[in-house]
Parts: sequence; C-alpha cells; structure tokens
Amino acid sequence: MKLLNHSYVLLIVVIIIGFSCTPKTKKARVILGDDTLTTGTIHISVDETFAPIIDSQIKVFMSQHPKATIVPHYKPEAECIKDLLNDSIRMVIITRGLTEEEIPFYKDTLSFVPMYGRLATDAVALVTHNNCKDSLFSVAEIRSMLNGTTGYKYDLVMDGLKATSTVRFLMDSILKGQPMNGKVMAAQNSQGVIDYVAKHPNALGFIGVSWIGNKEDSTQLTFQKKVKIAALQCSNCGEEVYVRPYQANMALKRYPLNRGIYYVLKENFAGLGKGFVNFLTHEKGQLIFRRGYLVPDRMALQIRKANVSE
Repeated sequence: MKLLNHSYVLLIVVIIIGFSCTPKTKKARVILGDDTLTTGTIHISVDETFAPIIDSQIKVFMSQHPKATIVPHYKPEAECIKDLLNDSIRMVIITRGLTEEEIPFYKDTLSFVPMYGRLATDAVALVTHNNCKDSLFSVAEIRSMLNGTTGYKYDLVMDGLKATSTVRFLMDSILKGQPMNGKVMAAQNSQGVIDYVAKHPNALGFIGVSWIGNKEDSTQLTFQKKVKIAALQCSNCGEEVYVRPYQANMALKRYPLNRGIYYVLKENFAGLGKGFVNFLTHEKGQLIFRRGYLVPDRMALQIRKANVSE
C-alpha cells in the first residue's frame, strides 16, 4: 500500500514537471485595435522618397472613408524598418520586402510573419541644373562619379542626412558594395535635393521619380521645370540610346535605375492597415501610382507612342 502511495506521488511530480517544461506560446506583440478595414486611426512609416505619391494615396483613401485616419511618418528607409518593432507603427512602405533572414526573426518576435508585397515600380532619377551642358550619362559614368574615379566635377547630392533607400540602392546596384568615395553631400530631403540643384550648376542630384513629375501635365510625359532630368544609357537596347525615366521606359526595363515600392503590414487581424493595402493593390490605388509617374504592378499599363518636346 505504501509502495502504491509513493508511485502515485511520483506520478504527480512527473506531471507537474512536464507541464512546467512545456514551452509557453508567445503572445503577439501586436495588440488588436478597435479599427476595422475602413474605420479607426493607424500610424504608418513611409520612406521619404515616396512622400508625394503616398500623400495622394492617403488623401483619396480617407476621402472615401471619412471615419478612417492614416497618419504617415516620413523617414529614411532604415528608420522605417526599425519601426517594424515599434508597437505604435502598423505598417511601413519601403523599397524592398522582407529578406529570408528577417522572416524568422519577425516570426519569433511578433509570433507571426508580417504581410508584404510589391505595389509599383519606382526609379531613381538624376537631376541637373537647367544650364548644365551634361544631360546624358551611362551607368559606368555614374559609378565612376560615386567612387571618385571620374573626371566629372559634380557635387553629388543625396536625399537625406541618414542612410536612405536611394543611397542603399546606389551602393547595391551601382557600386556593388564598393565604397562611395566621390564628392557626395546630403540635403535634408528630396525637396532639398531639387532646391539645391536648381541653385548650383555643378550639382547632380539623385531622387525618386515621383518628386519630379509635372502635376499639370495630364499625359505624364513632362517633368517640372525647376531642374533638368538627365537621360541614362538604355540598359537593354540594341544600340546606344539614352532614355529618361518615363513610365514606358521603366515598364520595359529600358531605364537602368528601376526599383520597387513595397508594403510591409504588421497586422494579424482585419484592421485599417489591411483596408489600406486593399486600396493600394486594387484599381483606384494603382491608378494613383500611374498618375504619380510610377508603374503600377497590379494592373496592365498601356504604352502608346507620343511626341515629346524637351
């Protein structure tokens, strides 16, 4: 009888130890909000490069859904990525999706993998002073200016004081990891690049294409007149052709400095973030991207011949 009691006690101890060793399910850091697909308030972080186009998207979305408020915070891309761990930020809009290394990290940290996807195609445009004689460049010439091995005497102006998506793109796609040893300076933001280049004939600026669109042009074939848009050597033409970042050249991959615009949504319920993503990926949102000089990735883009006087 005593042996039975000892066994019984031992069984209870084993069960208690077993429960204590069972790993607890991690709770998501994202707390369910009181917002829905079309109502409520959320904060998002956006790469400053996309400020003009995302401002337009938010304005139209909120006009259609008066009970919805989306508050954008425009920052360098690196700061936006850090905000994925900020509980107050529901969504980020940047130039890339999540990497294979980031997916397990966010799954472990948030207990779920954020949704992400490509929305449109953007391009890095080169802007010069209106009186600048040089307006045709090859990628090799841009590379030599960035690494300081060129005879060009330009001040290269970037679109931010910190690590921006434009700088990362140039480092990855043009310099292939080599150091940026050219005469490089930083403006406060993209508008600062335009303003600086407009006043300095020896400046060459790098900005997102949505910043240079002429809003008064219904055909989307002319750019604002404050600066001159440089043409780059076509990346897949059979002859030496120089092209500017028109939508057709971006869509056909003729312009060599294309990049994507992506959303990363840190939301595991049907909230306002998903409502905004639905808007961005469907017809109205895609049409706004088209009107903003970007190439929509979720709808067909018709390409027609047109005469442009530049």
